[in-house]
Amino acid sequence: MTDNTGPAGARAVSSWAALRRRGFLAGASGAAAFGALALAGCGSGGDSGDGSGGDEGPPRRGGRLRAAFAGGGANETLDPHLASLFSDAARAKALFDKLADFGADLAPRPRLATKWEPNKTLDRWTVTLRKATFHDGRPVTAADVLFSYRRIADPEKAFRSKADLEPIDLAASRAVDRTTVEFRLKRPTAEFPDILAAFGAYIVPEGSDSFTEPVGSGPFRFVSFSPGRRTVLRRFEDYWDGAPHLDELELVAAGEESARINALLGGQIEYAHELSPATARAHERGGQVRIIRLRNSAMQAFAMKTDRPPFDDKRVRAAFFLIADRAELVRGALSGAGEIGNDLFGKGYAYYADGLPQREQDLDRARHLLKAAGAEDLRVTFDTSDVAAGFTEAAGIFRDQAAKAGVRVTVRNRNADSYWSDILDSGTLCSYRSGAMPIEMHISQRLLTGSTTNATRWHHKDFDALYRQAQSTADRAERTALYGRMQRRLHAEGGFLVWGFADWLVGTATNVRGVARQAPANSLDWARFDKVWLA
Repeated sequence: MTDNTGPAGARAVSSWAALRRRGFLAGASGAAAFGALALAGCGSGGDSGDGSGGDEGPPRRGGRLRAAFAGGGANETLDPHLASLFSDAARAKALFDKLADFGADLAPRPRLATKWEPNKTLDRWTVTLRKATFHDGRPVTAADVLFSYRRIADPEKAFRSKADLEPIDLAASRAVDRTTVEFRLKRPTAEFPDILAAFGAYIVPEGSDSFTEPVGSGPFRFVSFSPGRRTVLRRFEDYWDGAPHLDELELVAAGEESARINALLGGQIEYAHELSPATARAHERGGQVRIIRLRNSAMQAFAMKTDRPPFDDKRVRAAFFLIADRAELVRGALSGAGEIGNDLFGKGYAYYADGLPQREQDLDRARHLLKAAGAEDLRVTFDTSDVAAGFTEAAGIFRDQAAKAGVRVTVRNRNADSYWSDILDSGTLCSYRSGAMPIEMHISQRLLTGSTTNATRWHHKDFDALYRQAQSTADRAERTALYGRMQRRLHAEGGFLVWGFADWLVGTATNVRGVARQAPANSLDWARFDKVWLA
């Protein structure tokens, strides 16, 4: 195992990250150099943030850390390919590994893969695995990788990363040897490494069909699991990236934010995921807890179902875009801890269409569009929940904004434990949010006809074709133009009303050390407990 904290590895990873931030990616002529750019690093967490506040001191071994996340009740799962809740994602990250994961800049970092190299035409990529073992002692092999990806791609299943893996011709892909996989693609794909880092694309042992007692290659081993209550995990001594400092990790389900902060203050837990700005302000100066702020980490949105009335009429969707006072939503629902959105995901990320004019509230124009659509006396049910900070507040604020345009919005609070599964197919309008991921992955997971988490029911074959064309375009400028076309359409008539980007707030006990301070949700160092310790 090589170490990317050494001079050569550090320079290469830093250069690669800089390329991604600048929006530059090698085309066909430079693809081999890009793909092989020092991918041998271990990615131990230093890339995304040092996790220190200047007083960390040397890591200390031992103890059990108890971390509270908003749970999903009976819907929680140990199957890493089904993970969709943040609690599921944290559990999957502790138990399993992916070939790559996203750094704070959303550039892929090597995990089980040490390097990936394309051919000149970008339709064949060779991935080399590092030496790693599963919890039962078996080595992680190319056969395990292919089995895992083929399981995710099963047409009879609805696994989270299925749409991300779609460019791979898994029938033609093969294991060159135990540590080398040759992925053959259906079309040239310039950003294939992003696929390796896709949310939920975890590697499981070949033949896995039950996850009641999961075996992974992650930093913690399975001990016990009670859906909607708690998960207990124990240090895996032979973890390829170094054994965790903690003896044990306990993930606790606490759906309400008040329960999480009260448990933290009362000493029942040491880590509280997702606190509101008001709660953070109230407690961070008292010295009882530490607050970690991750700026503008989470997209805040309302999702309109575009396949059913009233939002199957794009004039109604356009009217709702104009009803929203985004600044008021950020002030009221996020207590000002964030910035306004412009109805597009990924502000500040590669390919983001930042040249589009910022949409502002225009109630006269909204009323005109509603009248043209025959929806002057529109009544809409708005589904929301306290499953996420700011959701119910934003729903109430938007209800009052809509009333000024003659729209009667009825806010319906849904069960937090089943909220995300409920709103995927049912209802017409709901609260929505997302952590960090590349824009092209947001599109593949949520906006293609075959996407398994398509909450806006955006189904357009021509849009799908444009996405495939963008994937296959080697020239960076041309690819950016294609993604720009897609975003202009979404801005004009899509189903996501993106009103803001929130700061992500985590609370910890004062004896917790090593929590990364630059780790957007869904990135490598978010909810990463193998590098955390108790002082």
